Amino acid sequence: MASPARVPIYIVDAFTDRPFSGNPAAVCLPLAWPADAWLHQVAAEMNLSETAFVVPNADGFNLRWLTPQVEVDLCGHATLASAFVLWHAGLAPPERPISFNTRSGTLTAARRGDAIELDFPLQVANEMAPPVGMLEALGATAKFVGKSNFDYLVEVESESALRALSPDFRALASVPVRGVIVTARSARDEFDFVSRFFAPASHWRERSGKIEFKAYQASARGGSVGVRITGQRVLLTGRAVLVVEGQLLAGC
Repeated sequence: MASPARVPIYIVDAFTDRPFSGNPAAVCLPLAWPADAWLHQVAAEMNLSETAFVVPNADGFNLRWLTPQVEVDLCGHATLASAFVLWHAGLAPPERPISFNTRSGTLTAARRGDAIELDFPLQVANEMAPPVGMLEALGATAKFVGKSNFDYLVEVESESALRALSPDFRALASVPVRGVIVTARSARDEFDFVSRFFAPASHWRERSGKIEFKAYQASARGGSVGVRITGQRVLLTGRAVLVVEGQLLAGC
């Protein structure tokens, strides 16, 4: 009986320079697109917030992101992890940007010293009333609530208020939103804002008049990202650390 094809897979901690911090993502490198059912099975097996699947094409790479439950349209940290893996594995020239074809259009990644810069579409959060139950589930008192194409953005009074939040995740799961970014001004001089999610930069552009920021992810794992707005694009800069390198034996 022939052995199944082995597929390279990696786990990378993104937006950090230390292992076991930042945002973990799995990166899987099949040579061609397998059946969608297999992609979902692998993402469920990895059980990380996102697993990236990268397949070469004539102009660069196709890239898809899956959570353990669904496919998503955009994921920053798994894109950064994908670029890191392609350079690490020698599958992309280190001196050239990588072009990814995705459900959110063409995204690029370029090396900037020991960091990686991502070129993403800018998602503007327009002010609107929160869905019923969302703030109660967060346990938050909001200074501002807005929504982009993907997520809600909630600004709270302070970094200490943000860190003190203890959401009711079961109640939050019943609210009809993909995700919620909770953000506040940083209490520390080295960062402009902190968040429980990344890239609420368009909001802070309006608040501060700046176009370049340093942001901190106020979670147990931490993490930091540079953010620069240029026109209708946002450039996200961060580092990454490889923590697992191996092969899927249940190949596609």
